[in-house]
Amino acid sequence: MNSRRNFLRTAALGAAVLSLDGPSAIAQSKKTSGKVKKPIVLSTWDFGIAANKAAWEILKKGGRALDAVEAGVHVPESDPDNHTVGYSGYPDRDGRVTLDACIMDEFGNCGSVAALEHIVHPISVARKVMEKTPHVMLVGDGALQFALENGFKKENLLTPESEKAWKEWLKKAEYKPVINIENKSYDSKGTTAFSPLQLPGNVYNHDTIGMIAMDAQGNISGACTTSGMAFKLHGRVGDSPIIGAGLYVDNEIGGATATGVGEEVIRVVGSFLVVELMRQGYSPEAACKEAVMRIVKKKPEKAKEIQIGFLAMNKKGEHGAYCLQQGFSYAVTTGDAPEQQQLIKGKHYF
Repeated sequence: MNSRRNFLRTAALGAAVLSLDGPSAIAQSKKTSGKVKKPIVLSTWDFGIAANKAAWEILKKGGRALDAVEAGVHVPESDPDNHTVGYSGYPDRDGRVTLDACIMDEFGNCGSVAALEHIVHPISVARKVMEKTPHVMLVGDGALQFALENGFKKENLLTPESEKAWKEWLKKAEYKPVINIENKSYDSKGTTAFSPLQLPGNVYNHDTIGMIAMDAQGNISGACTTSGMAFKLHGRVGDSPIIGAGLYVDNEIGGATATGVGEEVIRVVGSFLVVELMRQGYSPEAACKEAVMRIVKKKPEKAKEIQIGFLAMNKKGEHGAYCLQQGFSYAVTTGDAPEQQQLIKGKHYF
């Protein structure tokens, strides 16, 4: 009787294992045990290294992940040399710099602003929306009014360098929603010429900054902020301020953020999808890859012409990324030592 029971138990276990297929099965096999890696902070693109340092100053002192991600993304938001996040961001086709941002904490609280003008740190306005209102998102003039009422200073975000690029673009005034259009230069005739110094993944190839952090208590928060697509239609909003698209955090599972052409990220509710896949047992990288593949399957031809990347971390502090095109990178910081500050190339489909 005992041998029969053992046989049935073994057969049932074998059937369960065989039922796993595809990425999920691979992800299950990659699960690791051991001590959770914390605190830890990761963010998109090469300028995430400097952003992570600011976040780490809070995390290493036992600070809250929410405070860390806000402080971290402040760095690119106020960087005059960064033309895709905050101050000095390239304007829309009407010459107006409009900013999008969202933030989410370990309790599922979230706040967002979209099409916000004249405020250097939209991420902090988003946090105020989360903490001081019953709403999740404020937009346009309403977001600006709220910011001014809460002590934020009104400033001109259009720097001379960004204004010059916009005026050069106006000579041809051809609106094309192409990712990283700021990586192209314009000659006196208004035609574009790709600069070999501006290859994907280097200092000029910035996009949205998305940041995910886990603090010493094991709690996860995230932030996402951008000035959006260069020379976009006025009023255009991408994925960055949309909870579930540009950013999503579930403190039981992990967090994810996105970068690239926001319209396509919105169509698959990308960051929420990545977190839900991790809930099903996918590793962070496998979850990001599956989200990218959803985009490829929906629009295979368009996918060849744009860049989209996802970045994720689970509750163990394991992290991973996946993107459409070569060139996406992300920064990871786990300490003050140089070897604890890494820039990792994301795997890509094309």
